[in-house]
Amino acid sequence: MGQNMQVMRLTGPAEKPTLIEEEAPQPRPGRGELLIRVVAAGVTPTELKWYPTTHRKTGDKRTDAIPSHEFSGIIAAVGEEVADVKIGSEIYGMNDWFAHGALAEYCVTQPASVATKPARLTHIEAASVPIGALTAWQGLFDHAKLQAGERVLVHGGSGGVGLFAVQLARKQGAHVIATASAHNLEFVSGLGAEQVIDYQAARFEERVRDIDVVFDTVGGETLERSWAVLKPNGRMVTIAADAEGNTDGRVKQAFFIVEPNRKELIEIGKLLDAGQLQTIVDAVVPFSQAPAAFTGAVQGRLGRGKLVVTLAAAGSAIGIG
Repeated sequence: MGQNMQVMRLTGPAEKPTLIEEEAPQPRPGRGELLIRVVAAGVTPTELKWYPTTHRKTGDKRTDAIPSHEFSGIIAAVGEEVADVKIGSEIYGMNDWFAHGALAEYCVTQPASVATKPARLTHIEAASVPIGALTAWQGLFDHAKLQAGERVLVHGGSGGVGLFAVQLARKQGAHVIATASAHNLEFVSGLGAEQVIDYQAARFEERVRDIDVVFDTVGGETLERSWAVLKPNGRMVTIAADAEGNTDGRVKQAFFIVEPNRKELIEIGKLLDAGQLQTIVDAVVPFSQAPAAFTGAVQGRLGRGKLVVTLAAAGSAIGIG
């Protein structure tokens, strides 16, 4: 240890955060922790303004966060009291929102937050999975208690979360309806949605009703209009950032933040390896251009799925794939 590594760190005011590349000490895994050599990291652009990005657990403000809390990589070292973990193993998963993230050559996490990387996936593909798939899983099954035969409306069916929500709901035996842009109607239908509504051309509340579960990834007006399509005993779940501080009791109850979960990552990995679940990489960005992934400046995007940053140093040493 004692070595340095390259990181992308936030600087500037919270209202206008800027990512800069700099050198930082390589972290050491503490008791019960893993040190991960990051090969690829998933990007959630809104993360730069999230509370854990701009604050410490104590509530104090911080301006030095390293973003991207989902990754695929290799276990490089283990802390004390870590058992049944092999250095050199390929894993994928998440780390704590308040910890420094994976836009760095190394990051620290816990065994309970990662699982073996799905063998069929490259590191790039695997890095696009954890937050999206876990959010969809927890929203549908842990929070909404989705049952076979129920009717589900997924807002944003082509997004990094929505694409997993559509697939998992259909696999559960639900009747899936989704909203998407005209560009992605065929794509979302191919994921398993039995009805896909172009949200720019039609108002969903005029097309659907008697919905058991609404899975909202959009928020704002879309969330407000969604209450009307629910059955009397229907359930709403939302992950929209603007819902977190909402004072409406219904919205408070519907909002949740994804949590790392090794058991669920293992189940998701099995589905991916069996070809029963697919992930989509919107575009791949080299580490040096990571700031563009948070500003919308990446060229050649598919307009669906998740942006992924590759770390050239790690990739060149072990091969990405």
